[in-house]
Amino acid sequence: MSPGTERRTKSITLVLGGARSGKSGYAQKIASRFERVTFIATGQARDGEMRRKIAQHRRDRPASWRTVEAPVNLHKTICSESKKADVVLVDCLTLYVANVVGAKKRLNSESNAHIEDVCNAIRASEASVIVVSNEVGSGIVPPYRSGRMYRDLLGQMNQGVAQIADTVVLMVAGLPVAVKESKMTQHAGDANVRGSARRNDERGRR
Repeated sequence: MSPGTERRTKSITLVLGGARSGKSGYAQKIASRFERVTFIATGQARDGEMRRKIAQHRRDRPASWRTVEAPVNLHKTICSESKKADVVLVDCLTLYVANVVGAKKRLNSESNAHIEDVCNAIRASEASVIVVSNEVGSGIVPPYRSGRMYRDLLGQMNQGVAQIADTVVLMVAGLPVAVKESKMTQHAGDANVRGSARRNDERGRR
């Protein structure tokens, strides 16, 4: 695959799911189809457990992938890194929004501006973009105000990215469920259905 190929067919993919649903693994499978991959990590090594988890994730990724840490200012990192890659994989919005809420201490217009900044950066990206995020709307209502602030901002961020995405996938127990498909994917699916119907019809006439 030549470096210019994926630039001409740039796509935006959002992979959602609960904890341990397989979303990161699925996103990495998509990214592996590209030649130059930049992995944007939003997690911070705040304690020993997180440091071990980050180290393990690094070992699990292909050595050829470029890794960039962006716990804050994600939009700036997407803009700069998209010029050097065929695909940018952001993992994940969940931790990024937590970092934003933690830094601001309260939800305000500046916090909401992060949604627009990230969406604009993804839309303007020169490379394809794959974004991983948790779907937190199906759980119980957080008992604390800070938790509700976080849930609301992440939900808004997910909606914003989903609106501009070509493809949205929800991971359930390791299985991808298509929520939004690009026209290219839909046409391919229609062609497969028509081809199958033709083959069945030909068999029926024999």
